[in-house]
Amino acid sequence: MKNTLKVVFAIVMSIGLGSVSVAQESINALRDAPLNVVPSAPLMTKMVNTDIREIRGFPEQPPIIPHNIRGYQIDLNSNKCMTCHSRTAIGQSQAPMVSVTHFMDREGQVLSNVSPRRYFCTQCHVPQHITKPPVQNDFVDAEQLHKN
Repeated sequence: MKNTLKVVFAIVMSIGLGSVSVAQESINALRDAPLNVVPSAPLMTKMVNTDIREIRGFPEQPPIIPHNIRGYQIDLNSNKCMTCHSRTAIGQSQAPMVSVTHFMDREGQVLSNVSPRRYFCTQCHVPQHITKPPVQNDFVDAEQLHKN
């Protein structure tokens, strides 16, 4: 019985170690370094700064931020985004107003100001960088699926 357990244990360990080496190989391909080495961070790529609205990848995708937001203060006391995107500022800034859904509380009641749960813009909206994707992408837009 002891010998049988040793053989089973040896087989399980060899299978397990084999899969670890395969996983490590695929991780190394993305990391460009072994797991026990901390590689230096890559250089930051240029940020999209065109102010042109991007097409959304799926219906409920939050719009991306098409401009640089470095130095924007977004905290409990201030929200720099609202300088241009508030209801009262869009006439002068020509920026899109925040969605009407951002003025609703959890119960669906419309508020006069942006709801506290929608106040921190960068929880959902992010700026984009000009970069090559790290892995192959075969994403197909929903519009393309309907056409086929």
